Amino acid sequence: MHRVGSAGNNTNSNRPRKEKRLTYVLNDTADTKHCAGINCLAVLKSSASDGCDYLFTGSRDGTLKRWALGENAATCSATFESHVDWVNDTVIAGDSTLVSCSSDTTLKTWNCLSEGTCTRTFRQHSDYVTCLAAAEKNTNVVASGGLGGEVFVWDIEAAATPVSKSSDVVEDDCSNSMNGSANLLPISSPRTISSSNSIRTHATQCHGYVPIAVKGHKESVYALAMNGSGSLLVSGGTEKVVRVWDPRTGSKNMKLRGHADNIRALLLDSTGRYCLSGSSDSMIRLWDLGQQRCVHSYAVHTDSVWALASTPTFSHVYSGGRDLSLYLTDLTTRESLLLCTKEQPILQLALHDDSIWVATTDSSVCRWPAEGRTPQNVFQRGGSFLAGNLSFSRARVSLEGSTPAPVYKEPIFTIPGTPAIVQHEILNNRRHVLTKDAAGSVKLWEITRGVVIEDYGQVSFDKKKEQLFEMVSIPAWFTADTRLGCLSVHLDTPQCFTAEMYSVDLNITGKPEDDKVNLARETLKGLLVHWLAKRRQRHGTQASANGDVVSGKDMTARSSAHSRIEVDGNAENDSLVYPPFEFSTVSPPSIITEGSQGGPWRKKITELDATEDEKDFPLWVLDCVLNNRLPPREKTKCSFYLHPCEGSAVRILTQGKLSAPRILRMHKVVNYVIEKLVLDKPIDSLNIDGTYAAGLGGQPQHSAGGEGSLRSGLKPWQKLRPSIEILCNNQVLSPEMSLATVRAYIWKRPEDLVLNYRMIQGK
Repeated sequence: MHRVGSAGNNTNSNRPRKEKRLTYVLNDTADTKHCAGINCLAVLKSSASDGCDYLFTGSRDGTLKRWALGENAATCSATFESHVDWVNDTVIAGDSTLVSCSSDTTLKTWNCLSEGTCTRTFRQHSDYVTCLAAAEKNTNVVASGGLGGEVFVWDIEAAATPVSKSSDVVEDDCSNSMNGSANLLPISSPRTISSSNSIRTHATQCHGYVPIAVKGHKESVYALAMNGSGSLLVSGGTEKVVRVWDPRTGSKNMKLRGHADNIRALLLDSTGRYCLSGSSDSMIRLWDLGQQRCVHSYAVHTDSVWALASTPTFSHVYSGGRDLSLYLTDLTTRESLLLCTKEQPILQLALHDDSIWVATTDSSVCRWPAEGRTPQNVFQRGGSFLAGNLSFSRARVSLEGSTPAPVYKEPIFTIPGTPAIVQHEILNNRRHVLTKDAAGSVKLWEITRGVVIEDYGQVSFDKKKEQLFEMVSIPAWFTADTRLGCLSVHLDTPQCFTAEMYSVDLNITGKPEDDKVNLARETLKGLLVHWLAKRRQRHGTQASANGDVVSGKDMTARSSAHSRIEVDGNAENDSLVYPPFEFSTVSPPSIITEGSQGGPWRKKITELDATEDEKDFPLWVLDCVLNNRLPPREKTKCSFYLHPCEGSAVRILTQGKLSAPRILRMHKVVNYVIEKLVLDKPIDSLNIDGTYAAGLGGQPQHSAGGEGSLRSGLKPWQKLRPSIEILCNNQVLSPEMSLATVRAYIWKRPEDLVLNYRMIQGK
């Protein structure tokens, strides 16, 4: 299972500190659709009679969206973007606070009616946060549960105070927490939900607000529910039992056994007497908490039950899950009815007046008829069956082919999404990525611009990959994944700085054709061009008035001291972004990264406001874009021997090993050989590093081609040039092949590359 990387090492660790990563997430459509499965739903009813209702959706793409609902219409009115992994659940606390939880181990609070501003991030959990529960009448109380058996109860009013940063967290330096990894949060108000002395909290409190820790689960928690007043909390998970708690103190009330597998969904009635549970054992159970026993079992589904929603009176339950089916069950008469079937497993349900919103592993959300106010009317249509109390009874009926027909064939309305990317392949040129989405559409992305450059439609992914194969070797300077349903590109230092190309190969005009372009550096400049522009607006006036320029030495000192980074005025082209690295402003990518404080964050590149600094960005990123400084890199050069072909009368004066950039093309090696043949003496300016070779014969290793006399076009002597070809392993090499390509595809040995030259026959 995918894990989010640690925000940093423990203070006492002797291991070298791992540099933080920068990720950018690409999207080729407008920011009004989800691009991955919908994990959670929440409906906000308007208090005014003529007001607009809102639907909130949380997705595996890491974002939440707010939909303004009209009659058979929905408009995306805001995107809430800050989580860096799947959004797993969301609840509305009070009238205007949206609370979300994520696989990035955080809870976040938002203003429901804002433009998407995160007001606070909580990092108490040490693993994925899977579920939330809110008390309808006590609007302050929210519970969170997750993997590792952690359950916390929060007072949102005490804990959620606005912050101004995109990273939206102010954390302290205390490392003593219940699990040794989650930081305690400094909150202005120390108020807790109850003044009881038995409140369970972390053993060590640094300062500020700490939620109540509900301790007792030994395994992962997947479901929570709370009664209206917030006086009762139920939880369930892989332990197969329903646990009942007093959330005001964190104390255990009871434990209910009966399910045979993971409990995935829970509901409590408003009084807290009855509880409904849905499990991976395919059963729905009704519990009487006063009697502490299961009073009914409903064998409705043929596979795992993942979602439950009840009518306001708790008389009927809607259920969905892995069997792709939505059922309505009368809890008293045990009558069940198949309302509809989906093409994907059902993950979440939300009743809305006389309809129900259904979320699945698809990126779209459907609204179906439900008769939520008068569910008994649906049963008058006929087609119902009596739910058994043993799970195998429904499974047997299904196997016999007597599955009931669904009441509804089509939804009332569908909010469409973008099909999630399910397959990808990084091509050999290390600039293009081929993707295939859930609808079977194959596209070609240019990741240095973040755009789709070719949409092939529904074609064979493997055949298209073969067609696009190029015999070229470029270092793997980035990695990619599609966990969020879209293409995420990861940059890690120093590996990301290993790939270079000549400007002529990138079609960059106005730049010497043999200037080397570092792909990661230019990509970072393209991603942060808006941040840099706003930064100059903020600091430019003061800097020009003072006339001060910070030196590289000062920059190093300040970087090591984790102080403010300043622009090095001597950095060449520190802001110029070349066309191959210009990112779209229509569908701008989002950055996911973290600095020295606050943990990971996510934001669109066009929404960076220039207040971000080393507390938000990794220092290596700032050093690159502000000072054009790159970390030490390995394997940027390739060593090789250059010998005449066996039996060839053509020889040049060269001994020992030569060295040149990995990207050096064979036609440069041809030029080198020709130059040595035509001229009587070695060419001093061949050294790539700008130093002069004293003569090829006396040096054990020399540099060849590309940066000196071989890059300045044809010289007078070249008009009389002989025709030379270069071979490797007796194979004639294309003039456009690089040293790295020859080594990877022709030479195929760990030893230093050996090239041979000869006069072209017949010339």
